[in-house]
Amino acid sequence: MRAAVCTAYGPPEVLQIRTVADPRPRNKEVCVRLFATAVTASDCIVRGLKMRGVYRLFMRAAFGIRAPRRGIIGMIAAGEVESVGRGATSFKPGDQVFGMDGFRAGTYAEKVCWPSSALALRPANLSYEESAAIPYGGLIASFFVRRLGVRKGRRLLVYGASGAIGTSAVQLAVQLGADVTGVCSTVNLELVRSLGATSVIDYTKDDFTEGSGRYDIIFDAVGKRKSAKAMLNAGAALAPGGVSMSVDDAFPRTRRSDLLALKELAESGAFRPVIDRRFPLEEIVEAHRYVDLGHKKGNVIVTISPA
Repeated sequence: MRAAVCTAYGPPEVLQIRTVADPRPRNKEVCVRLFATAVTASDCIVRGLKMRGVYRLFMRAAFGIRAPRRGIIGMIAAGEVESVGRGATSFKPGDQVFGMDGFRAGTYAEKVCWPSSALALRPANLSYEESAAIPYGGLIASFFVRRLGVRKGRRLLVYGASGAIGTSAVQLAVQLGADVTGVCSTVNLELVRSLGATSVIDYTKDDFTEGSGRYDIIFDAVGKRKSAKAMLNAGAALAPGGVSMSVDDAFPRTRRSDLLALKELAESGAFRPVIDRRFPLEEIVEAHRYVDLGHKKGNVIVTISPA
């Protein structure tokens, strides 16, 4: 099968298209023929070993000393079950599935073998590409929305509201009845409004910490490596008893129940996947270059095989 192999840690060019052996499902695994995946910020961090100090050492220990030991990175799957291993009873060949697995990875390829627990039937009303635009932002946002206690009547500010995690956090919070303010750049204001935000702030013109708004929750969906200086003074915009948290402040533990909930929301029309650009697998280097710029809105999708 074709796959984009990460040959070393470094710039996007370390990704090379090669022919590798097809994977075979082990006990309780299913083999999925992939039609689409996504290039996530996390993929780029792993590829470029973009961590500092002790965290850089931890990444080498966890993923590989000189290159990712698994070779094929990519944590988002959208495709069709081709075969099932012994003990895998949740799916059968022909089932159309989607999901995320940041530990096993392997989705920059035509096929991947994952445990059934990482997958769910994809939304019936969405394409494979649209389905691949849900798990990364949706599952991470689900974790933080729950951890932050977002609920009806709470005033929530989402910093980085136009990214994969931000667009998901806005929509999930709106569904819970929160009053959502989104912070993004000028070109993305209308996008964030269309997702249900009550108000939007253009960070290129205004500093939310200097305004009159006070929030029960401030969620930095960008991460501390890229957040503007405004986040350093986020406490000035908190209401009494309020809380501020960055996506970097906790390691999100994803749940299959959240994936199923996202599927239902997408099928009802209450959750809309946001896609910025699409690239074929052969242009995986260009896809990584684009994500490295740090200005994508929503998700960058890679198409692997025609559905």
